[in-house]
Amino acid sequence: MTDQPTTGNPAPPAQTPQTPKTTRPTILASGSLMTWRGVDLITAAMLAVAFGVMFWGFDTFIYPILSTATAGFPPAGELMLGVWLIPAVVGALVIRRPGAALFTELVAANVELFLGNKWGVAVLLSGVLQGLGVELALALFRHRRFGVVVAVLGGVLAAVFEIVFYEWYSYVADYSMAWKAIYLACGMVSGAAIAGVGGWALVRGLARTGALNAFPPGQEIRESHPV
Repeated sequence: MTDQPTTGNPAPPAQTPQTPKTTRPTILASGSLMTWRGVDLITAAMLAVAFGVMFWGFDTFIYPILSTATAGFPPAGELMLGVWLIPAVVGALVIRRPGAALFTELVAANVELFLGNKWGVAVLLSGVLQGLGVELALALFRHRRFGVVVAVLGGVLAAVFEIVFYEWYSYVADYSMAWKAIYLACGMVSGAAIAGVGGWALVRGLARTGALNAFPPGQEIRESHPV
């Protein structure tokens, strides 16, 4: 008796197992959220000092040039605001504890004051307002998210706090409401782009160099690129 050929569709080829896609983990601050480690305090202070020196350089050499360039439409000058908001965003993304944004921004403002600037002690009030804006952004997510979206929100809220609670009544009190609205919009764009996206990119870049290995951003880089 001879075998008859089988009919029907051939069996499908064996499927190659697919490696599941992994997403970059979000690593929270280790230990108690409200307790700072010694390395947290030292690193935040070092970042703040570096940014304070950067502020001085920007105030002295770059700000006058950009102010002249925007003299024809003064509200556009607020597109520079994001430069002064970066320490709060970076400090918050690196340390990932309540108070990190405020501490880093305020220490940077003190360094700027010590080195000399055109605004005097008013930079300390600005430092508080800007830091509180970023603190609010992180608090809204219960200090559990630290991606670019949160960084952008922090930059925007820092700009809003600085402008609405201070600059509208001090630097641009004589502006019309239309100009004040444009001034605010320029500040928010700057906070989102320079402080938010720029600050987030700076932290990721530092983490890739290994400079932040003791902090969550450095640990995230190691987890997403296992050896």
